[in-house]
Amino acid sequence: RIGLQANGAVMVTEGETVLYATICAGRDVTADGGFVPLTVNYQERFSAVGKTAGGYRKRDGGVRENETLIGRLVDRPLRPMIPKGWAYDTQILEWVLSYDGVRSTDALAITAASAVAAISDVPLKKPVAGVRVGWAPGASEPLINPTVEQMRDSRLDLVLAGTEDAVMMIEGFGDFLTVDEMLYAIEKGHEAVAKACKDIKAWAEQVGRPKMTEKMLVAPEGVDAAVAEAVGADLATAMAIGPKQQRGAAVEQVRNRAMEALKDQFQATDVRLACGRIESQAIRNMIRREGRRQDGRDVNTVRPIASEGGLLPRAHGSSLFTRGETQAIAVATLGGKVDAQRTDGIGDSEDRRFYLHYFFPPSSVGETGRIGAANRREVGHGNLAERALAPIIPPEEQFPFTVRLESTITESNGSSSMASVCAGCLALQDAGVPISRKVAGIAMGLILGDEAEGEAPVVLTDILGSEDALGDMDFKIAGDAEGLTAFQLDIKVEGITLPVMRTALERARVGLIHILGEMEKADPPPGGEMSKYAPQIRTMTVSKKYIGRVIGKGGEQIKSICEQTKIDTIDINDDGKVVLNGGFGCDMDAAVAIIESLTVEPEVGKTYRGARVTKVLEFGAFVEVLPGIEGLCHVSELDVTRVNNPKDVVNEGDRIDVKLLETNERGQLKLSRREVLLDEGGDEVRAQLEEAKMAREEARDARKAEAEDRAQSDGGGWGEDRGGGNPDDRRRGRPPP
Repeated sequence: RIGLQANGAVMVTEGETVLYATICAGRDVTADGGFVPLTVNYQERFSAVGKTAGGYRKRDGGVRENETLIGRLVDRPLRPMIPKGWAYDTQILEWVLSYDGVRSTDALAITAASAVAAISDVPLKKPVAGVRVGWAPGASEPLINPTVEQMRDSRLDLVLAGTEDAVMMIEGFGDFLTVDEMLYAIEKGHEAVAKACKDIKAWAEQVGRPKMTEKMLVAPEGVDAAVAEAVGADLATAMAIGPKQQRGAAVEQVRNRAMEALKDQFQATDVRLACGRIESQAIRNMIRREGRRQDGRDVNTVRPIASEGGLLPRAHGSSLFTRGETQAIAVATLGGKVDAQRTDGIGDSEDRRFYLHYFFPPSSVGETGRIGAANRREVGHGNLAERALAPIIPPEEQFPFTVRLESTITESNGSSSMASVCAGCLALQDAGVPISRKVAGIAMGLILGDEAEGEAPVVLTDILGSEDALGDMDFKIAGDAEGLTAFQLDIKVEGITLPVMRTALERARVGLIHILGEMEKADPPPGGEMSKYAPQIRTMTVSKKYIGRVIGKGGEQIKSICEQTKIDTIDINDDGKVVLNGGFGCDMDAAVAIIESLTVEPEVGKTYRGARVTKVLEFGAFVEVLPGIEGLCHVSELDVTRVNNPKDVVNEGDRIDVKLLETNERGQLKLSRREVLLDEGGDEVRAQLEEAKMAREEARDARKAEAEDRAQSDGGGWGEDRGGGNPDDRRRGRPPP
């Protein structure tokens, strides 16, 4: 009904979530049979939730980080199910067209991709399905396909994919889960996966197209035997060389010799692929029969480790971590709320106050290549390392900084993402981040035994790049001796059982303990305190009634504080919580003092020094005792002596000392300069005032006596009625004419 021109198309529905998936294969051979040319693209349409993309561009199309991560989750379990002999460009496209927000879409996307591949004519060994597993705090059973709401408090976030018979991929993050808890969650998750796979298989048998198995590339008969006879022993010798660069050069030399020797019998591509199969067999035989690996280690030994803190002088925190031929430089940068990573998607999104960026330059493996935006591998590895470290980041209430980690791989030969976990932990310590505990990461591998000879699988600790490429499992595990924080498993063949996983996890725990012990020997060790170049963040609380005063009209007060003190940002919420964020060189104490002065209550009886005169009127002067708070100093309170004109004592802009005498019911302040002068002058000023008072009284008495004498000499006072004058004048107190 929909997408009829594609090799396959499905519309998958869960509740009100609708996901449309297609698969298409090219018409021409583009690969040599050594790998599957598969591409998976997953996209979330904003229209699925009735939204429009933010920003200037309104068209959906730019790949967001979450879409890249889900695309990788879909690719990893599905790729091993498409035979390597399939050499045609194959593309799986997925769009979320409707989203109800009840459950996340990653597990559904895996199942949808498998369903569309199963009904198409593209060869597929078996259907796969995906499921999410959570674990509520205090619960004894895991949650299968939990809701978004249930996942908010979950101790486990596990996405699992597999076939009806086996687990093929897991990726999960937890709050220090035990091995038993994780294995039980995997077991329960696979039960749900097996049921879904059976349903997809039955449905595909009804509606699916015939598979194009006739188009698969097949190795020419006898090519493996011919290559083994010509250079088999030399390839085995070359594969046993320890140093990566020397081994690579020696292997390439032998390959070229084989292609030259057999050019008349087989094509060069077929000879090269046969060499790869012989190399894989050589390394497997070395490990299974001799218990020895390419670099000379046994199967349980971790490569030599060296680490140091404080590598970069101006960075807030830095470290160098080296494990064998894998090396990472980690840098921790602290910031404020504005530095958090903002996300934009169809689900509930919140700013991330901790995030990790992973860089894998081509120079780390001695090659040239593209430099620019992060590729899918960098995004995936960075996310794994980030989630491994997230549980040890302190909560915002304890540590209000945003933390950004960078991991730059300077050398790579296996498990650079786990090296990023180790280097990142050291860099966090060097930056003075109060992490809750220390964690490390390790990658485990697997070489399946020869069933015909009854050989058991061999678990490898701390795998090399070649053991990852040629082995049967890549199991990355992060945590400490007590529990796990992150794990990622990619299985390249069916047949990995839970007992094998348990063995790998138990060996990984031993390896993690060893690595953490080696990290303790870092020389020099991490600084353990915040750098002087790190930003400052101060949190304070003000009364709600002063929020407007702190902000100021149009934010002018906050702008003024930032300009005066070089503070970067001042954020204040409706509850009165104020967060100040400033970089190196800011005057945080001054900014806090200004805000405190804006919000302090004036105290009766307190003297305010250097208060600014804002206005002078005929009855007194208005004085600003605190920022934005003024009071009246009446003319009678300006000086210890009588003042006829306030401007004889103060002018606008003057700085004077005043005392707060009282605050009336309307909040108006009564100030006095006179009381300050009296307090500071002491007995001397009081004596002078007493003398002045006595002098005034004596002068008044003298004037009174003189007036009485004059009145008597004139024949009486004018105020007495002696029969003369107008009665109205007498009533008004006027002297008679």
